[in-house]
Amino acid sequence: MAIHKILIVDDSPTERYYLTDILVKNGFSVATADNGEDALAQMRADRPQLILMDVVMPGANGFQVTRSIARDPELAAVPVIICSSKNQETDRIWGMRQGARDYFVKPVDPARLLARIAALGA
Repeated sequence: MAIHKILIVDDSPTERYYLTDILVKNGFSVATADNGEDALAQMRADRPQLILMDVVMPGANGFQVTRSIARDPELAAVPVIICSSKNQETDRIWGMRQGARDYFVKPVDPARLLARIAALGA
């Protein structure tokens, strides 16, 4: 099933704008949340088909929220791509162990991101 509806979770307005701009220009419907708790609430209400998740945020961090999604039978089918400034290999491995489908280091390369979204929706 092709992915159309994407939720961006990031506490940085600049990052939310950057990712939203890329996605909307490429035909995606985008919603945003600025923290993990809001993201979980929006997921239950709006059922996005993909989540782009920051790691460093106030409250629950992106690793914790990704783990919550992966362990919730109602949400586990929704893929998560972590987009973070944390660029260590250990961060990438930890993110994948929490249930993320991929891990991108900011600034996110638009072509790589769009290719990965297409692959997930294939």
